[in-house]
Amino acid sequence: MAELLTGQVALVTGGGRGIGQGIARAFAAEGASVAVMSRTESQLAETVAQCEAAGALAVGVTGDVTSRADVERVVAEVERRLGPLTILVNNAGITGPFAPVHAADPDEWWRTQEVHVHGMFLCTRTVLPGMMERGAGRIITIASRAAEKGTANFSGYACAKVAQVRFTELLASEIAGHGMHAFVLHPGTVDTAFADEPLVRADALKWMPGFVERLRLLKEQPESGNPISQVMELCVALAAGQADELSGRYLSVDDDLVDTVAHASTIVANELHTLRIGRLPAS
Repeated sequence: MAELLTGQVALVTGGGRGIGQGIARAFAAEGASVAVMSRTESQLAETVAQCEAAGALAVGVTGDVTSRADVERVVAEVERRLGPLTILVNNAGITGPFAPVHAADPDEWWRTQEVHVHGMFLCTRTVLPGMMERGAGRIITIASRAAEKGTANFSGYACAKVAQVRFTELLASEIAGHGMHAFVLHPGTVDTAFADEPLVRADALKWMPGFVERLRLLKEQPESGNPISQVMELCVALAAGQADELSGRYLSVDDDLVDTVAHASTIVANELHTLRIGRLPAS
């Protein structure tokens, strides 16, 4: 076991599978105590087993990130069992509808905002008082390249991801000086169960056939995407404080983190035309 996160206590939402499970496992391997939250108990048990196999203390607590009562209950239970939280990863997410605005199901569209935006807000708001009182904490939100440009027929997911980017920028400005930092990142194109859903959804096949075809290629050739290990390594680096200078900025798994930190003073912090907050301006 390495020691980059020894003494840290992390909560990963949507930690029962895919990217969330990978992040939890990476934190455990670096010495953190890890809690995972999901609505599916069986998935949580699998993640907890993986974290324990890495030698970490780990707990799984079922809950819905869109429920204030659930979030407050989960945070209280995690801190009772593992100690004060020092790391939060807002990872829970859903795809939302694949359809133009006029054809999108309003309830599903809004549910997408509830999971990504309201869920992120509730989890962040719940852990903030304790982190601020202790003067330490890092919050990482998993966004998407969908925040960078308007992708037709995918407005629910894209709007939610844009909101996550802006929320993180505002949050970082509020917690600056309190020993806390916030980051939002694009994890790349990773072959996980999350990418399976569009392959069988009628609306995705109808309205976004090119997107579905790219996902099929990813399933056939996983090497065409980003290995989940890249996301895991980036999140460990952020959680360990290796890029606190970039607090509030949107990062990509493809960024050279060392180079970006080295040039932090030259980074444009608010590129409204692209929302690539963490990228260096084009030369």
